[in-house]
Order: sequence, then structure tokens, then C-alpha cells
Amino acid sequence: MSVSFAKNTDPFGARATLTTPYGTYTIYRLDALEKAGLTQLNRLPFSIRVLLEQALRQLDGLAITEQHVRDLAAWDATAKDHPSVPFKPARVVMQDFTGVPAVVDLAAMRNAVARLGGDPKKVNPLVPVDLVIDHSVQVDFFASPDALDRNSELEFERNRERYEFLHWGKNAFDNFRVVPPATGIVHQVNLEFLSKCVMTKQVGDEVLAFPDTVVGTDSHTTMINGLGVLGWGVGGIEAEAAMVGVPIDMLAPDVIGFKLYGKLPEGVTATDLVLTATQMLRKRGVVEKFVEFFGPGLSTMSLPDRATLANMAPEYGATMGFFPVDDETLRYMRLTGRSEAEVALVEAYCKAQGLFHTA
Repeated sequence: MSVSFAKNTDPFGARATLTTPYGTYTIYRLDALEKAGLTQLNRLPFSIRVLLEQALRQLDGLAITEQHVRDLAAWDATAKDHPSVPFKPARVVMQDFTGVPAVVDLAAMRNAVARLGGDPKKVNPLVPVDLVIDHSVQVDFFASPDALDRNSELEFERNRERYEFLHWGKNAFDNFRVVPPATGIVHQVNLEFLSKCVMTKQVGDEVLAFPDTVVGTDSHTTMINGLGVLGWGVGGIEAEAAMVGVPIDMLAPDVIGFKLYGKLPEGVTATDLVLTATQMLRKRGVVEKFVEFFGPGLSTMSLPDRATLANMAPEYGATMGFFPVDDETLRYMRLTGRSEAEVALVEAYCKAQGLFHTA
């Protein structure tokens, strides 16, 4: 396989500076496309705006071209044909069953480079990768105060060789972290800890800020859509390709709006809501489509309830079920221990880019 990369370009003059009380960041402004007469941002769903930003920012003339940006900027809900969109997610999240083979492949690539006389240490993921160990953990002890510790010890004994390999990988590869067992389910860890909503990257003397986007090797990666993060599940090969900077080719999706009114009455749970929504969306038909939630009822939903609805996207058949960033997102970020600098960046960036939902 041959992969070519070129330096990112800025033919639309979108590069700009964003300043918060905690720092200064370089961003690629979406309204530059509006000023060029290529789009009307207020007519684009929030999810399409995020897709558009990643294309605009990563435009290099090879994997992502100026025409890709123009085509997506012209997205039309009524169009029958949709253009191709190269999607390069900001990060990759994996669970242990599907993630370990990916690390094995990276190790094999290093061996191949070494045999050819190259520097194996140059083989690394190009985007941040998190492997969360949760699927293989068994429960042998329960209903006792030391059950968690005993199960953890037994897990390490059973799979010692695998953990030694992952420990090596964590130390050997750049952009690769391992979340140990007994920490939590991958989707909850992703929601509460791993996701930044707006990510940053040092590029030369600048700090680049951009929306968090993710693909994961689990169908319920969509839970992260509840936090305003664009993401969904993919196969292991697609995840590995994303790890090394190869874009995922997709067609610009149809977006189905799902309007929410009022609030859940007492005694009605998010589970009740998601079962009802699943029934409605299956009847509508949303396979290979984005679902985006909006309406006055959005402001009454807690973020855990949103995450529940987003998590079930595979059940109602959509690629994802998206909730845009709003005040509830900021509240949840503070609740889960994100720093004030991170929260301030999310608020300032999303408002500057037209990615912040207001009632």
C-alpha cells in the first residue's frame, strides 16, 4: 500500500486566531466558506458543519481536495445524489477484543521496517489512539467488598502475556494509550474522560483547535454523540487505516431531524424514550443516515439521557444520533472534572464556529 501526504493548504483563507482567557489557538473558520458564497451555515445541520470543518482544515490537495470542500459546503437536504467525503477523524478508540489485533499489526509493521533497514520507531499512529480494556473482563467474584480487586487480579493472571504486550505497546508507540481493566466500560470512559469535545494539537509554534471526532471498533461508539462529538463504529481495518492517516471514504449523508418537545414526565426514563424513538426511526428508515436531535425539548434533557439515546443508534439503524454542543454539554464537562481551560475552549470555539446550539 502506498500512501501520500501533503502539507495542508488554505485556499479559502479560513485560518484565523481564537483567544480565550487560557490561551490563543489557530482555527479554520467555517464562515470563510460562507463569505466566499459557497454555503449558508445556518442551513446546514450541526453534524454536517463538523464534517465540513474537518475537510476544510485537513485540505491537502491529495486525500482531501478543494472540490471535496466545495461539494460538502453545498450539501442539500433535498438532493438525490451526494458527493464523496473523505473523513479523517481526530482520534480512534478501541476495546480490547478488536483493538489488540491492531496493535499486533503496528508491531508487525515495525518488524518489517527493521528488516528493510529502516527505523522502526518511525511507525506510530498519526492520531491519538485509546485502547480500553473492558470486554474480556470476567466476573468470578461478586457481592463482597473485595470483589473488584479479586476480579482484577485474576484477569491479570489469566491474560498476563497480553498485558505484557500492551504494556510494551503503551511505552513503544507515540499517540497510544491503554486504559486498564476495572476502570469502566469503553463508552462510559470515552464520554466521561477521553473526549475533549474540542481538541488541540501543537503544530510548529501554533496550537491548532478543532472539533473532536472519533471512530471506534465498537458499534456503540455512537454514545459519544450525546456530548456533541461526531463519531461512530467501524471495522478493525477502517480503524487501523484511520490510525495511520488514511481517510475513510463516505458519501455525504442524509440527515434526519428528530424534533424533541417538552420534557420527560416523572417516572419516565431515558430508556422509555429511546425505545419509543427507536420504533419511530425504524419505521422512518434511517440506515446509513445521520439522525440529529433538535427542538425545544433539547434543553430539558440531561447529558446522560442524551448519551442513552445516542448509544442506541445501531438499534434504530442510523450511522449516529447527534446532539450538538450546548450549555448542558458545558455543565457535564465540569461535572466530570474537565478543566476550566478545556470548558472555556469548547464554549469559545463552538460559538465562533456556529457549532453551539441555543434554544
